[in-house]
Amino acid sequence: MISIEPDAYVPGAVTVAIDGREQSHVNLDDPTRLFFDYVRRMGNVIDAIGDPGSPITTVHLGAGGLTLPRYVQATRPGSRQWVIERDPTMVSEVVAALPLPHGAVLGTVTGDARDASTLLPGELHGRVDVLVDDFYSGGPVIEETRSRGFLRSLSALLAPSGVLLVNLPIGPELSVPRARTADVLDTFPFVTLLGGASGLVAGTDGNLVLAASARPFSPAERAGLQAAGPHPAVLLDGAELASWAHDGSGS
Repeated sequence: MISIEPDAYVPGAVTVAIDGREQSHVNLDDPTRLFFDYVRRMGNVIDAIGDPGSPITTVHLGAGGLTLPRYVQATRPGSRQWVIERDPTMVSEVVAALPLPHGAVLGTVTGDARDASTLLPGELHGRVDVLVDDFYSGGPVIEETRSRGFLRSLSALLAPSGVLLVNLPIGPELSVPRARTADVLDTFPFVTLLGGASGLVAGTDGNLVLAASARPFSPAERAGLQAAGPHPAVLLDGAELASWAHDGSGS
């Protein structure tokens, strides 16, 4: 069951909940204002793709309130975007209550996000600039989403300079996010973890972000992501990230 309620503290904003669990925050007055820290970090990576303001091609695994599709349309008009959502009524209900910005081009596909590579049009294969994996929220990661086969299928969708963004929920135990990170490291040549410093230590609820691609961030891009926050911010890659993922010594 979807519920949409005004945010009592942010004028023009609403929260979207599914079965009583808050999933998204949408600022209708200004879609560029991203509320959740992990979504803001994803937005920072999106900003670093290609030329600032130029249209890009994105795929979103999971709809929620369509927060990032709105952000992309506001910051990069003319972008082509696709969303895969298992619930056939989710997108239509959200768009009916919270219309997309004028000019938004959003294709919707009903199905399991784990089948993304077969559900999307063939023309997208090898041409996606940003692929957002945010189709679960909290709890154990679905086993299939940790398989190398699933991750390889996502990498095949990306353009040569494209980036996979993964929402990495954390909680009392870090075994699941560390295992998920290790799987991504085993599949992609370059992986960067973005988050708050407290997220690297067990016992803190929240979300980290993995940015995986076939190319590394340049020193300037890396510095820009670090500076963009939200603060306090931590950025791990290379041997430091591998150490955290495989044995936790980086924490």
